[in-house]
Amino acid sequence: MPLPKGSGRRWLALALALVACLALTGAARGVPDPPGRPNIVLILTDDLDTSDLQHFPNIANLLVRQGASFSRFFVTNPWCCPSRSSLLRSQYVHSHHVESNRAPTGGFPRFRGMEGSTVGTWMHDAGYRTGLMGKYLNQYPKGAPRTYVPPGWDEWDVPVTRLYQEYGYALNENGAVRQYGHAPGDYLEDVLGAKAGQFVSGPGPFFLYLAPIAPHLPAHYAPRHADAFSGERAPRTASFDQADLSAEPRWLRERPPLSARETARIDRVHQDRLRAMLGVDDMVGALVSALARAGRLDDTYIFFTSDNGFHLGQHRLRPGKTTPFEEDIRVPMVVRGPGVAPGATLTPLASTVDLAPTFAELGGAAVPWWAEGRSLVPLLRGADVPWRDALLVEFSHAAYSPFSPPSYAVLRTGRYAYVQYATGERQLYDLWFDPAEMHNLASAAGPGLLAQLSARLALLRICTGMGCRIVDGLGGLDAFGVEGPRAPPPRTR
Repeated sequence: MPLPKGSGRRWLALALALVACLALTGAARGVPDPPGRPNIVLILTDDLDTSDLQHFPNIANLLVRQGASFSRFFVTNPWCCPSRSSLLRSQYVHSHHVESNRAPTGGFPRFRGMEGSTVGTWMHDAGYRTGLMGKYLNQYPKGAPRTYVPPGWDEWDVPVTRLYQEYGYALNENGAVRQYGHAPGDYLEDVLGAKAGQFVSGPGPFFLYLAPIAPHLPAHYAPRHADAFSGERAPRTASFDQADLSAEPRWLRERPPLSARETARIDRVHQDRLRAMLGVDDMVGALVSALARAGRLDDTYIFFTSDNGFHLGQHRLRPGKTTPFEEDIRVPMVVRGPGVAPGATLTPLASTVDLAPTFAELGGAAVPWWAEGRSLVPLLRGADVPWRDALLVEFSHAAYSPFSPPSYAVLRTGRYAYVQYATGERQLYDLWFDPAEMHNLASAAGPGLLAQLSARLALLRICTGMGCRIVDGLGGLDAFGVEGPRAPPPRTR
């Protein structure tokens, strides 16, 4: 969408004028690094929503209680491959152009030309021993040999067949393909957990990108977890099977209410996803134990997050993702490690685009000029630094996904979720007063507020490199409500 006339161009001129004087890279100023070079582990789940992590004892006790949780952590795109591409490159979708999970608009074939510079190569070039285990990118290794290993990775254990089946798959293990069967010990999460334990027991410093398949559908779980969560119901949130969708865009308001059969399926899907996540929970327990045995736990950062969220009946939506709602674009993010306050909650807006610069700063790696995210290191260390007040989410509709909404872009601020669709339709939610996003205010909001939100969104959709870190922090978006200034509701910690 083009920049809006007048106001958008004035914002752009202001942003460009500020580039030289602000340069808000997010790097810590005056905050000392911890002694030595830490090890870094990223655990990236697949389609995990922000539901209660207390379901999973190892994740809750070893990560959440021992680390800091980001309460407003978002993906750049609520779809696997575009989101993972942003993580690997620290770029928004409009910069890396991986728009879907399949060629020609996305997938591994679309990303392959960019593999020469990713967080893997950055960390490897900084002297880290690097490993990627589990899911890489959708359609890998299409167009390449099954033995292909991308640049930058010293250890590579990635499925090349039956990605979501958990049994009967083949792994590319450092250039040699190994077939796994259907024995209990072949469960993919257990195999990846064992390999991760071996990897972190080796010499450091190391960077491990550990990407289990769970809880992605069909959410196959280990037989030992078959009886867990029986009778568990999907959360009946305020927007579950929403009664009134009359103010929503056409793609949403034409959806019928959930039937009893569909609601029962949502509960079954929820149970299976929880069971599958118990395999990840076991993996987390085994990994922390391996780090402790190797004497590496105290100098290791562990990041736990997801590539996108997942909805289960909210706004009448059948189980899935790819929508602009919070259920799909906001994901869990927990970090434990040196200098991170246990049990802390961090409220600044953060994104998957920030992860690669964070790892690079922790490890002393060089970040290319075109990287668009901010390092989270100062936030993890409790430093008071200038920060962004807006985030960008982009989604391109793909013809093979008929249940997805039209292409859209989201501007997420501390207060507002503002969505523009390719159809010209809009959504606006005041999250201070409507956290469940049930009241679309786009037709009621004043033209000044809409123009301000639209202008900032337009700037973010064309930003590159450092310019993104200027545009996302221009300020002023949350000062006025739909009918004028209003104080936020009281915050609880």
